[in-house]
Amino acid sequence: MWRLLTVVPVLFVCASAVLAASPPAAEPQPDPQYERVIAERAAKIVAPLELADAEQAARVAGLIADQYRSLSALHARRDALRAAGDQDDAGRQAALQAIAVEQYQLHRGYLARLAAELPAAQIDQIKDGMTYGVVAGTYGRYLQLLPELTPDERRQIKAWLIEAREYAMDGGSSEEKHGWFRKYKGRITNYLSQRGYDLAAAEQRLAEGE
Repeated sequence: MWRLLTVVPVLFVCASAVLAASPPAAEPQPDPQYERVIAERAAKIVAPLELADAEQAARVAGLIADQYRSLSALHARRDALRAAGDQDDAGRQAALQAIAVEQYQLHRGYLARLAAELPAAQIDQIKDGMTYGVVAGTYGRYLQLLPELTPDERRQIKAWLIEAREYAMDGGSSEEKHGWFRKYKGRITNYLSQRGYDLAAAEQRLAEGE
């Protein structure tokens, strides 16, 4: 399960006070070029779903573009806070926690809106589209390197990659998205090492075989 479920109740208490005390921010003017970029990105993600209903396809593309737009605004606030002031400032840290809660709520709301339009399998396709298909590619690579993995080991690896995807789909850049997968791949490497697997040797064997 997505681990934010275990921390959000604590964050929400701190965040509520910060949000209540903060004046409303001025609504930024839309950037036409950015609007074109997210519209094209959303259309590209929707295309593989092959939705027969053009109106439904437009609604889903709109939801994806709205999510990108909302995340961009949220990350601009987050990055400005990170760049300003004392790293240990309590008020600044509380504001960052408030933004983390807001991002979590945005994530949950987005998935709920998608669920009103699509079945779970197609929502997974959208998640993959927003994260460059890393789950399938990385999982396939592990199976290629270590075909002797047990069913339980395969399930664990897949579960961690899917968990990474939940975080990565909210990333504000390609680097941030890939950073989540790198973090979980490190966890997978440690897990496999503890179970007696040597990924470096497996990489070498595969390279020599090719």
